[in-house]
Amino acid sequence: QVQLAESGGGLVQAGGSLRLSCAASGRTFSSYAMGWFRQPPGKEREFVAAINGVGSNTYYANSVKGRFTLSRDNAENTMNLQMNSLKPEDTAVYYCNAHHPYSLSDFWGQGTRVTVSS
Repeated sequence: QVQLAESGGGLVQAGGSLRLSCAASGRTFSSYAMGWFRQPPGKEREFVAAINGVGSNTYYANSVKGRFTLSRDNAENTMNLQMNSLKPEDTAVYYCNAHHPYSLSDFWGQGTRVTVSS
């Protein structure tokens, strides 16, 4: 079982930056691929970015590539998403996800809201 807690959301003007963090419980954090998903108002949840267990590979949605940077610290059981050059279309509730590549278990945080004003 993995418990996830997001933080760092808020209101920012277009062009600004925010840093989202996800703190995970448990002693097997490095065995999970971690990622961020978001759900814009009135839309389906969508993939944002992911990172493998050892942090050597990252993956980004085309819509955020070049603006968002994902990292993880396995010693601290944390994952961070640095979001720069934010746009109004980045407005969404952002969810942290932990995915085990063998058991296929998925765990989700409660979400943190990001609002980008134009």
